[in-house]
Amino acid sequence: MITDTLLADLHSHTTASDGQLTPSQLIARAIEKGVEMFAITDHDTVDGLPEAHMANQAHETPLTLINGCEISTRWNSFDIHIVGLNIDITHAGLLDFLAHQRQLREVRAQEIGERLAKAGIEGAYAGAKAIAGDAALSRGHYARWLADNGHASDMPSVFKKYLARGKTGYVPNNWGDMATAIEQIHQAGGLAVLAHPSGYKLSAKWLKRLVREYAEAGGDAMEVILGQQTLDDRNNLIALSKLNNLLASVGSDFHFPSNWIELGKNLYQPQGVEWVWQSQHWTERT
Repeated sequence: MITDTLLADLHSHTTASDGQLTPSQLIARAIEKGVEMFAITDHDTVDGLPEAHMANQAHETPLTLINGCEISTRWNSFDIHIVGLNIDITHAGLLDFLAHQRQLREVRAQEIGERLAKAGIEGAYAGAKAIAGDAALSRGHYARWLADNGHASDMPSVFKKYLARGKTGYVPNNWGDMATAIEQIHQAGGLAVLAHPSGYKLSAKWLKRLVREYAEAGGDAMEVILGQQTLDDRNNLIALSKLNNLLASVGSDFHFPSNWIELGKNLYQPQGVEWVWQSQHWTERT
């Protein structure tokens, strides 16, 4: 059964990282889709948020815009992402941390380009850099360039063929640990949310271990309602959140308009779940 509550989408991306809509365009789309509470959570940056706030405030029917950021971390060689919500985007410590994250991204991106070049795919680094513009270079930008230049039919196929673990262009991540990212989010006054837990392709045993260790590291919440998931996955994530005393969050992880992911789509809110925006800390920060 679904609660009669606001439509929230607390995970999305703009051209400030690897999304394909500008912050202003993303705000307009979120409002068009009826989203009432919205978070922009670009990868390791808050650069898109000032524009987003200006666009939102200029709209006739502004939504509740939450400052966010998705921080990349390393856990047992896996890329694990932690979303910071209700963060202070002027916090000096957080900004220094994100600047360091950008440096790590650049090092990894250059190595991806070198590996692709050795495999006979010349120009990938320059091409992906051109797509990224001022944003930090990511695998998503490489995927767009590889797909646009005929190396695969679409971006998901690029990841499977070139950028996934064990493939030609895969470079192991060089991020810090979960506890460090969580502490940075807390120092900036925010709440830490484990992003798309079922998206890491972990076995049931390893997923339980991830959520447990994330909670032990000080995490506050986890995404349990995703834009695309089975009912079994949803119920499992809700059960894991309760088992580990974590608040629940919802997010589409929107990057660009497509047939399978849309802002606010399928982000139902079952009863009996404590949502991250219902916490006292959230209320104090909003």
